[in-house]
Amino acid sequence: MTEPSEKLVHIDINGVTLEGSLGVPDGASGIVLFAHGSGSSRMSPRNNFVAGVLRENGLATLLMDLLTAEEDEDYSMRFDIDLLTTRLEGATRWVVEKANEGTGGLKAGYFGSSTGAAAALRAAVSMAPIIGAVVSRGGRTDMADEFLPRVEAPTLLIVGESDDVVLELNKKSLELLTCKKELKIIPGATHLFEEPGALEEVAVLAADWFKEYLS
Repeated sequence: MTEPSEKLVHIDINGVTLEGSLGVPDGASGIVLFAHGSGSSRMSPRNNFVAGVLRENGLATLLMDLLTAEEDEDYSMRFDIDLLTTRLEGATRWVVEKANEGTGGLKAGYFGSSTGAAAALRAAVSMAPIIGAVVSRGGRTDMADEFLPRVEAPTLLIVGESDDVVLELNKKSLELLTCKKELKIIPGATHLFEEPGALEEVAVLAADWFKEYLS
C-alpha cells in the first residue's frame, strides 16, 4: 500500500482553532486519533513513527495539538485533563462527519501517550458509540481511574518494563477496566521507548489491536 501524504487540517472546537496532520490511506478501515502527552505535540517523532505504521496497515490517522501554542506555554494547562478530553471529543466529531476528507463514518480509535492517555480513556466513555478501540503508550491512566469502569472500547495498555511507576499505575488501572483489555509490557523499555526495537514493538501491537477492533 502506498503511504498517503498527510495534510494540514484546521479543527474548530468551541471557538478555538487547532491544527492537525491527517493521513487517509485508500480504503481506510478506521481512523486513529492521537492524544499527545504533556509537553509534546503533533510533531512528536515517536507518535509520528507509530502513525506511519498504522497507515501502512490501512488505518487513517489524525495527529493534532490539543492545546494552542499560547495555551501550551501555561504548564498547568498540559495537565487539564477535562480540557484535553473536550478537545479530543470535538476532534472526534470532526473526523466522523468529514466525508469530504475521506473519514466520514469511519470507526474511530484513540492512541494516547502519557497524560493524553487519560484524555483518550475519558473521551472513550463519552464518545462510546463511535470509539472502537483504545491504545495507551506509557499512559497516565490513573488520571482517568474514575472513568475506567465505564470504558466499553477494547483497551490495550503498553508500558515499558523499566518504567516502574507508570507500570504499577497501569496494573491498577487494568483491574478497574471491565471491557476487553490487555496489558503488554515491553522488555527493558523505559518511559519514552527509546531502546532499540521498543517503539517498533509498540507500533506493531497498536496496529494489530486497531485492525482487529476497527475493521
